[in-house]
Amino acid sequence: MSDRGRFGRMGFILAAVGSAIGLGNIWKFPYITYANEGGSFVLVYLIAIVLIGAPIMFAELIIGRRTQQSPYGAFAELGKQALGGKAWSAVGGLGVFTGFVLLSYYAVIAGWTVYYFGRCLTWSLQGYDVQNAPLGEMFGGFLANGALQITFLAIFLGVTTGVVLLGVKSGIERVTKTLMPILGVVLVLLAINSIRAPGFGDAMRFLFHIGPIDADGFLEAVGHSFFTLSLGMGAMITYGSYVSKKQSIPGSTFLICLFDTLIALIACVIMFSIIFSIPEAERATTFGRSSTMLFTTLPSMFYALPLGGLLSPVFYLLVAFAALTSTIGLLEVAVSYFIDARGWTRKKATLFCGAAIFALGVPSALSLGASNGLSSFNPFGSLATGVLDTFDYTVSNWFLPVGGLLTAVFVGWMLKPELLRDELEEGHGTFKAFGLWLFLLRFVGPVAILWILWAVIGGRSFA
Repeated sequence: MSDRGRFGRMGFILAAVGSAIGLGNIWKFPYITYANEGGSFVLVYLIAIVLIGAPIMFAELIIGRRTQQSPYGAFAELGKQALGGKAWSAVGGLGVFTGFVLLSYYAVIAGWTVYYFGRCLTWSLQGYDVQNAPLGEMFGGFLANGALQITFLAIFLGVTTGVVLLGVKSGIERVTKTLMPILGVVLVLLAINSIRAPGFGDAMRFLFHIGPIDADGFLEAVGHSFFTLSLGMGAMITYGSYVSKKQSIPGSTFLICLFDTLIALIACVIMFSIIFSIPEAERATTFGRSSTMLFTTLPSMFYALPLGGLLSPVFYLLVAFAALTSTIGLLEVAVSYFIDARGWTRKKATLFCGAAIFALGVPSALSLGASNGLSSFNPFGSLATGVLDTFDYTVSNWFLPVGGLLTAVFVGWMLKPELLRDELEEGHGTFKAFGLWLFLLRFVGPVAILWILWAVIGGRSFA
């Protein structure tokens, strides 16, 4: 246990917020909000954060802090008090495995942000000419270059491994306490600058106008409220295990959810101000429900704005920082398992996990055009093509929802309410909303996740 370490109060908040935010906030949330007509989607998302995401986060933090162990050991220990006993450790094992697989392909995508930061620096210094920089073709060529994909995967995982290797206090906490304020300042500056964009007014009306929303949009908002908080993968259980008993779980959860949501909304303000500054006809062909628009259309939009030469590389540096704070949390989930369950030193556990995740990430890196066999791998048919897409589909649509559902059932139905109340009130005081929280955890959260799983069975994909 000597290698585990412990967070300080603000260190935990910033590390947990860093784990929760990432490409999902700055990349995915804006484009799914745009695709679902803005304001009403955002409203449903905010309600779902309160009714579904936050209650399950309470549960994960309770498990971690109560046991002071990694997800596998935490479920095994608390499972002794529940029907099913140590079999519940499989839920913790699923969380560790999910984080392991997720990081292997997430780091590939995170590496793209480093590459594009470099490209934007070059364009800003040498001049940007859209005729000589066809972004779609350039991005396709970059994806198909296996050597580049593996190189940037190695760079991002190398930095992540280096941070985790330094430990909880000296590595994770110190780095996130540095990166998160920088990320916040850059976001605010970009948002302030977006006020000058011609499309700012239209962007605000779109983002906050309440209008009709269809069933698909409603479901997507509910689903993203769960995925955005890093739930179902053991990250919050792991970080919770490094938290002092003096820290308030309800207060910490409130701050994590608040900062996560604010960052997602600010990202929308920035990106929509750019999008709504171009003609509507062009907008329809350049921005939509596309997971690659961050790399195929956004740079040219930046360079069409005042100060675009400065803003473009700064934006990609911001996205890289956000991705790094997430990859740190994902790697720590796996590392904490080997420290707690296997008795390994932090150095041995971190280097082993970093190397193993890199090896697992290589097929994803080569499945974007570099290898025909890996790129055409499609066990789920049209739902996913290529190793990276298949991993993403499996994790997002099955592992995360199932992990979240079983966590909600375990804490809400298998553990004694007295134990839960004691843990929630430790470091907080009387928690008057305990009955409401338990109701949400027992009924609302599981029903929402079952709805997500039912949609997945019916052919819907949240990847």
